[in-house]
Amino acid sequence: MRTESKKLSKSWPKLAVRKWLNTKNSAEKFQSDYDATATGMERRKSCSDEDRYVTVLDDDFSEGKSGMKGLVLGKQSSPGSGTGAMNLRMFVGTWNVGGKSPKEGLSLRNWLTSPSEPHIYVIGFQEIVPLNAGNVLGPEDSGPAAKWVGLIHEALNINNYDDDENNRDDDHKEKFPKTPRRYCLAASKQMVGIFLCVWVRADLCNHVSNLKVSCVGRGIMGYLGNKGSTSISMTLYNTTFCFVCTHLASGEKFGDELRRNLDVSEILKKTKFSHSFKSPPHSLSPESILEHDNIIWLGDLNYRLAAGYEDTHELLKKNNWQALLEKDQLRIEQRAGRVFKGWNEGDIYFAPTYKYLTNSDHYVAQSSKSREKRRTPAWCDRILWKGERLNQMWYVRGESKFSDHRPVYSLFSVEVDLTSKNRVPRSCTLKPLTSTALSSTSCAAKVQAEEQLFLLTRAQSCIDTVPRF
Repeated sequence: MRTESKKLSKSWPKLAVRKWLNTKNSAEKFQSDYDATATGMERRKSCSDEDRYVTVLDDDFSEGKSGMKGLVLGKQSSPGSGTGAMNLRMFVGTWNVGGKSPKEGLSLRNWLTSPSEPHIYVIGFQEIVPLNAGNVLGPEDSGPAAKWVGLIHEALNINNYDDDENNRDDDHKEKFPKTPRRYCLAASKQMVGIFLCVWVRADLCNHVSNLKVSCVGRGIMGYLGNKGSTSISMTLYNTTFCFVCTHLASGEKFGDELRRNLDVSEILKKTKFSHSFKSPPHSLSPESILEHDNIIWLGDLNYRLAAGYEDTHELLKKNNWQALLEKDQLRIEQRAGRVFKGWNEGDIYFAPTYKYLTNSDHYVAQSSKSREKRRTPAWCDRILWKGERLNQMWYVRGESKFSDHRPVYSLFSVEVDLTSKNRVPRSCTLKPLTSTALSSTSCAAKVQAEEQLFLLTRAQSCIDTVPRF
């Protein structure tokens, strides 16, 4: 044990610098199914863009704990009237699992089950590993992520059938018997405790292209990955999507919401998706988050309630969510134009998702006598979106007691273009790196590493004092 500790103490500065600089050989790699029709859990090796380029910038719900009771689904969209568009359904879910690895027998089917079968699943986790020094500064622990992927695969690929087959007449049912509808993993990416994966129906796999990932660390000293974002960019037919899974700054002290606002701003600014010279100019995929046609922002955003505990406790007992939401920091900051300007979030008709006692329906605030550990309940876990062709059909929470957070999920309908576009992402121009540019970039990275190395000695001592929540 001591030998392992000595090895870690000698190697952690080097590992931390690599994480700090978000080096290319790991930042752009992701996991994906290599064969959509494979029956096993085989996955291809990590994929990355090997070409180095520099970018030069130029329905109604009734109230209840989950929000699901009395749910009225919107009418299902029919395929586009012409041949140029298709209407699809997309499930989006987020869950902070509190640093716990999934236990044996855990099923995700209740969480991932939808009244209408989705074509796409976007699932984000926070704290899939404990946010301790070893995980933040050391090598990536991918074990829990692999377990979650296995559970999702199991939940999505057992007894899933095509909805359209239920509407066929008897003659067609005999001619085309029911067949299981399978999902394949389009891409997944982990940064410390943040894990994002995108699954698509097997019949759509061949229409997914331009898969790219980007990670932004916003944790200790503004760089490390205990907080931040993992994003996946992809094109489905000729419509671009960006999925941003985040874990923002914690804390419920006055002014902590401004740190979360800054996290959002920095993530929007620093998230970049690389390009390859192999792609013709007219087919270039977006480079930044806001250049995509459709954007989903999900995760533990950590925004709290501005109300005092006594006031909150009374409103909680009355299930008066709307009065509590008047104190919601995210809503307040958004209305003031300080964050997520122009973004959408559905109406919330479910109870606050944080913070619960382990294996309980009771909030910590309802039982803790310590003011420091009381933690006012809040809607920390959220899903926001941006895109003219996105329509939210429902927005609810799950009731699993596995974590001190409740999962949140939503179903969207989205219109996808089938016709090709002459697309050139606005506000970006690509230039290949010359040997001089590569040397300059390497030099700058070295200087940055040297300037920040001395701060790392403080990271080891302060990381244990940073609150998980």
